[in-house]
Amino acid sequence: MSIPQTTKQIWAVPMVLGIVSAIGLVSALVGDGIWDALSWVALAAPIAAVLWSAARAVSHSPTL
Repeated sequence: MSIPQTTKQIWAVPMVLGIVSAIGLVSALVGDGIWDALSWVALAAPIAAVLWSAARAVSHSPTL
């Protein structure tokens, strides 16, 4: 049985990913060089979170 979560706990990770994505989009528009690197890292964070979540779901799935 899962532990009930508050609204703050439920929305914490999506909000952080949204803020990081916004930072990545703005940094891509601001300049070149280090700004491009920052945008790549920031925009890769949601992809990394999805891959981590998918890997975790597969490892916790029951076997047949």
